Amino acid sequence: MMTNGEQQAGGQPTGGAGNATGAGGGTPDDWRTRADFRVFRPLQTRWMDNDSYGHVNNVVYYSYFDTAVNGWLMEATGQDTRLLPAIGVVAETSCRFFSEISFPDALDAGLRIERLGKSSIVYRLGLFRGAAEDACAAGRFVHVYVDAVTRKPVPIPEAIRAAAATLV
Repeated sequence: MMTNGEQQAGGQPTGGAGNATGAGGGTPDDWRTRADFRVFRPLQTRWMDNDSYGHVNNVVYYSYFDTAVNGWLMEATGQDTRLLPAIGVVAETSCRFFSEISFPDALDAGLRIERLGKSSIVYRLGLFRGAAEDACAAGRFVHVYVDAVTRKPVPIPEAIRAAAATLV
C-alpha cells in the first residue's frame, strides 16, 4: 500500500482532512488525478478480465473496486473484516470510464472517503494504469454496515471508523 504523500513530489500529502474537494479543487465527481486520492493499492488485470472487444469488461471494474476497498480495510485494521459482528454490504456503486484498460495492465487503485457517516461509508476510487497521473476510470462505492446475523443497520465498527477517518 502506498500513501498519496509517497506518490507526490516532496513527499507532501495533498488536500486537507475533511476537505470536500480534491487537491485540484472541484467536487468528488471531479476527482480524477492521483493528487485527489489518499492511498493506493496495486491491482493486476487478468487474462479473463478482457472481453471480446479486447479491453476489460465494464462489470470487472466493480470487482476491482470491491477488492481495493476490502483489501485496504483488512490491511488498515489488521482484522479479517468478514469475521466482525458488523459487516459492510455494498448498497451502491457506480463507475465513469475515461480510457480503456486491458490485460496485462498493472493498475493502482486510489481510495478516498467522500463521506463517513454513522452506519455508512462513501468511498471514491480511481483506477490508474501504471504511473499515469490521470485515472482510466473513477468510481463511487457505498458500504452500509449491518449486523452480521440480523442484517439490520448498525454503527460502523470502531476499528473500521478509525481507519476510514485517515482517508477523509
